[in-house]
Amino acid sequence: MRTSHVSKFYKKTLQERLAILKEFAELNDEEISQLEKYGALDFEMADRMIENVVGTFQLPLGLATNFKINRKEFLIPFALEEPSVVAAASNAAKLSEGFEAKASEPIMIGQIQIVGSQNPEKTAEAIKEKEKELTEKANSVDSVLVKFGGGAKKVEASVMETSRGKMIKVHLLVDVRDAMGANAVNTMCERISPELEKITGGEVRLRIITNLAVYRTVKATSVWKKETLGENAIEKILDAYEFAANDVYRACTHNKGIMNGIDAVVVATGNDFRAVEAGAHAFASITGKYLPLTKYYKNDSGDLVGEIELPLAIGLVGGATRTHPLAKINIKLLGVKTANELSEIIASVGLAQNFAALRALATEGIQKGHMKLHAKNIAIQAGAKENQIDSVADQMSKEGNISVTRAKEIIEGSK
Repeated sequence: MRTSHVSKFYKKTLQERLAILKEFAELNDEEISQLEKYGALDFEMADRMIENVVGTFQLPLGLATNFKINRKEFLIPFALEEPSVVAAASNAAKLSEGFEAKASEPIMIGQIQIVGSQNPEKTAEAIKEKEKELTEKANSVDSVLVKFGGGAKKVEASVMETSRGKMIKVHLLVDVRDAMGANAVNTMCERISPELEKITGGEVRLRIITNLAVYRTVKATSVWKKETLGENAIEKILDAYEFAANDVYRACTHNKGIMNGIDAVVVATGNDFRAVEAGAHAFASITGKYLPLTKYYKNDSGDLVGEIELPLAIGLVGGATRTHPLAKINIKLLGVKTANELSEIIASVGLAQNFAALRALATEGIQKGHMKLHAKNIAIQAGAKENQIDSVADQMSKEGNISVTRAKEIIEGSK
């Protein structure tokens, strides 16, 4: 019987790991050979980044063109598998008058949960009175961060009513500068926890960063001229936006389209797309109703104005940003020097992606352009070889019949 209980798998060599995997999943030699193929990220580096490595999983890396953000030109790297995303963002940027974006200070929040305090309201006030001592204690963890103007800046405390009784919630606000900040914030929370137990007489439980970075947000704006879009298209886009603003089912997919572009750049630059996703969707529902992350309206000239605001906890120091070879190249390509600059680019991409989706949905429908670009994938699924892929995809697109069944018929007919 096969088992997933493998003793000290992390200590085994790559070949030993692959042998175990081959037997467990009944992989053939060709499949093992695929796992042994590496690109810019080799096994030694990958094995240092995560545990139990058996290979690397690559994504296509494309460039979105035409972006002008804060009066600077950018080619923007996208790492993702979905067709039409890069083309849509590039076209949206080409049609726009450019993007203006502004990031707030890089303040992250560390949360500390305290249970068992005899007088939670009184001790919450006592915590606030000890803010200076607590921030100094937190800052003793990371003198380098403090040297560059970062570090713990504020302590907040409040009482929560729960089904398990009253709990004290402490927020430690930390300026993390050009880091994403999780390690620094978590370490600071752990450092001040014994002091909080002394103050409250309670017991500290959770000590961890929150990905709802409400103090680390980015706003981006762009204008699409009515002469470029046409007044009818603008009205349709505004109707499409209102649908999302008033229906949670549509708002969910509306925001997913935004994240198509945002996640692609976050991944390409070695940042944590899961943290960004969690923060974005929590921010979308912070009012108690899940809403779109973008807004659209007409200005006095009748042009379409698009805005986006969301938290973006991304960094340029630490993590894969500084270790993954391609992430380092992509950062160089963007030419950014601070995490705030990078977040302004990412927010602008999210706005462009959303505009492109709304325009397509409200006019010709999303499938026309998407499926045309998806046709090559369908051809490959149907078994088209390298010299057949383009011709099969082209014929399906001309017929308006893009399916695996039709691709197979075309392939058979060409024999």
